[in-house]
Amino acid sequence: MKPIRSLEDALNRCQTLGMRLSRQRRFILELLWEAQEHLSAREIYDRLNFAGKDIGHTSVYQNLEALSRQGIIECIERSDGRLYGNISSSHSHINCVDTNQLLDVYVELPQEIIDRVQAETGIQIVDYQINFYGYRNAESDEGKYPPSRPTASASELKELEDEGEARSHANSNHPGGEEQ
Repeated sequence: MKPIRSLEDALNRCQTLGMRLSRQRRFILELLWEAQEHLSAREIYDRLNFAGKDIGHTSVYQNLEALSRQGIIECIERSDGRLYGNISSSHSHINCVDTNQLLDVYVELPQEIIDRVQAETGIQIVDYQINFYGYRNAESDEGKYPPSRPTASASELKELEDEGEARSHANSNHPGGEEQ
């Protein structure tokens, strides 16, 4: 089946599946494609009503459930509730820990990794999703988030390790094992 990549695709899939295209269902689909972000049912309800689209809580929940059950929209279970998004084709997510944002990203693993997973598990991989977790880049929002930790190269790490061993050896030659 063709992936759903546009509002038109979503509306066509509803018709193909014999789902009624009520105005409430259209409102929800239009909002998800306009918003281009993951929203809770409450956020969807609030945004639609703020825009003057008269729709009830129950109607929002029932339509979201029907659309996600049919694979027309995405439903993500999180500890703080469900989020709904417009993309139903295979993709991964970036979970921004400090802003609680959820971003869609398309990641293709190298075939060697897929082969390794299949060899280790005996399961034929047909699809996958990856969840990344992280913080906003400190450089893009300077002063807003803690700076990232400095990184050391392999040679710098080796120098630090050698230095630490030398210090440890020198300390063991002193009474009490402490540096003078």
